Amino acid sequence: MIQEKIVGKRKNGMSALVLIIAAHIAAIGLIFYGATNGGTLGVAVLIASILFLCVGWILFLGLKVIKPEEALVLTLFGKYYGTLKGEGFYFVNPFCVGVNPAAATKLSQSGDVKENKVAIPFGTQAMNVEIPNKKISLKIMTLNNSRQKINDCLGNPIEIGIAVTWRVVDTAKAVFAVDNYKEFLSLQCDSALRNIVRIYPYDIAENVDTTGDGIADEGSLRGSSEVVAARIKDEIQKSVKQAGIEVLESKITYLAYAPEIAAVMLQRQQASAIVDAKKMIVDGAVGMVEMALDRLNEHGVVELDEERKAAMVSNLMVVLCGNREAQPVVNSGSLY
Repeated sequence: MIQEKIVGKRKNGMSALVLIIAAHIAAIGLIFYGATNGGTLGVAVLIASILFLCVGWILFLGLKVIKPEEALVLTLFGKYYGTLKGEGFYFVNPFCVGVNPAAATKLSQSGDVKENKVAIPFGTQAMNVEIPNKKISLKIMTLNNSRQKINDCLGNPIEIGIAVTWRVVDTAKAVFAVDNYKEFLSLQCDSALRNIVRIYPYDIAENVDTTGDGIADEGSLRGSSEVVAARIKDEIQKSVKQAGIEVLESKITYLAYAPEIAAVMLQRQQASAIVDAKKMIVDGAVGMVEMALDRLNEHGVVELDEERKAAMVSNLMVVLCGNREAQPVVNSGSLY
């Protein structure tokens, strides 16, 4: 495994630029000197100056500008040369080439590469040519992965999406350990998401073990979103560590039943809510009927036999548990 090597600790770009420009000016002056002075020395100076002007521009390729939170991985004739880290103006071997396999990769994320287009005249029109940026961003970025349809532990299809916050911590591994570290991260996010979601039910279910300790618990995707997100983050980190990437955080951004079962599951949730509400109403109604009977007996307002008590209980339960307002009926005759 290639280890990251920091080069260019001395920011000597400005001094190198001054020397290169001075050398070119001196070469131009020596051309005039060689052209006006004959002899072997004059001819040698003239030829050397012309040759320098022909190839001296290569020295400008060694000048590199690095912005804050950027890095540039360099190779020299196919071998890893080192990484420029830290803002500044550097001068390196002019034959070094910047490498970034993910330079042209664009994902649904913040901090993605921007298009660097250069207009090149082509006949009467200008043709825009995109030049990928070979520098690697060291900033914290957020990958908003696309929604996926996954079956939970009960087999119910759900749709879920996550946002992963990450950054590059080892530029050598990011460039050389994997083919494209951005695509590699996206694929590992998809895989980790599937592995973790299949452990949990959408809602709390009986006899489901989500922790792996052999004991049923109340873990669910909807109720334990922070725990699920933390497990997804750990799962992703295990996979992308070899690519020099650090995963800082993951969040669930979207969670819902798949469209084909969403209506059925909504009816199920509504039915469960109605049952719970009815149970609460019945419990309250029973308590009110019991209180009414106790108060009547306590104050001796009226003596009721078992049949009349049953009728009274039935009427009160209908009134208290009904969905509509009760219409009172006044009995003007005898109770018996």
